[in-house]
Amino acid sequence: MDSKKDFFQDVFQVVALIPEGRVTSYGAIAKYLGAARSSRLVGWAMNASHKNSISIPAHRVVNRNGLLSGKMHFETPNTMQERLEAEGIKVVNDQVQEFKKLFWNPSEELSFD
Repeated sequence: MDSKKDFFQDVFQVVALIPEGRVTSYGAIAKYLGAARSSRLVGWAMNASHKNSISIPAHRVVNRNGLLSGKMHFETPNTMQERLEAEGIKVVNDQVQEFKKLFWNPSEELSFD
């Protein structure tokens, strides 16, 4: 159980670094953390982040196609889109527009300690 808790904390640390107006994917975070096959676990961490005392910008994490696949885990089904749009990100039919342009890859942007 502790290893999952540690992994969640690592995920939260990466997500906290996603710049406003940018998005990343569950898979990109998993790959950065050396657990490329753990995209689903990153998703579980994002769901758990809503109970965290520290604000985690989980709305900036989408699936590999830019879809708001985690939107049902927010206060309302529209909250994720509303938060992204407040940062200037256009979303149409639950999909981030200009996804490749807005994509933030932690493996390229961060150095792993």
